[in-house]
Amino acid sequence: MSNNLLKGKKGIIFGALNDQSIAWKVAERCHEEGAEFVLTNAPIAMRMGEINGLAEKTKSKIIPADATNTEDLENLITQSTEILGNKLDFVLHSIGMSPNVRKGKHYTESNYQFYNQTMDVSAISLHKTLAALYKHDALNEWASVVALTYIAAQRIFPDYNDMADAKSLLESITRSFGYHYGIKNKVRINTISQSPTVTTAGQGIKGFTEFINFSEQMSPLGNAPAVACADYCISMFSDLTRYVTMQNLFHDGGFSNTGVTQQVIEKFGGQ
Repeated sequence: MSNNLLKGKKGIIFGALNDQSIAWKVAERCHEEGAEFVLTNAPIAMRMGEINGLAEKTKSKIIPADATNTEDLENLITQSTEILGNKLDFVLHSIGMSPNVRKGKHYTESNYQFYNQTMDVSAISLHKTLAALYKHDALNEWASVVALTYIAAQRIFPDYNDMADAKSLLESITRSFGYHYGIKNKVRINTISQSPTVTTAGQGIKGFTEFINFSEQMSPLGNAPAVACADYCISMFSDLTRYVTMQNLFHDGGFSNTGVTQQVIEKFGGQ
């Protein structure tokens, strides 16, 4: 159901790979709410995904860009504002990748070249994106930037590996850049800390299926699905949340504030 919450707004959505992606759901919901936007992903990721179908469905253009490459980002921003005919009102950063996780490296035996790649792709890319937007004065006043994160930035989840460090950095960049961009142009920058979600990236983490079941039983409302996260992003892009900035917003069915549940206790009964 559309409420035209984003009617007339223009933006960029990073990270839509396939219909499991949160970014994909966000794009669908943005289109339903009246927004116009450009879709972007790394060239290699785009070859793996089905983004052309999403672009057709949402009447959007696709601009390939490596979010770790400042030249690519500046080109993306220049082309996007030309295509959309105006400055931008929202940006979704939905990017994460860890070679250490993919290669099965234990956290205590990280390959540091891989570690640097994790930081660059999963966190520093946000700083580079914001810096490019800032340099080109590409965001309207009261524009909203949202990056997706996870509670492993605050608490240990062993198999989340160096992605936990990347998410911690991502959240710090959100606060620091949120301050400077807020003063400059009233731009809002926030992270949404989502429940574990069945996506292509998430399924690469060891023990993911077991953990998602545990999280479901630890969350009073259950795990938040991708489409619900998309709805939350819509609210953050809208004018209804104008004074929310520099925040890490938990969207996890209550998991982040739950010590234990009766369901989990009963799993250990009789032992």
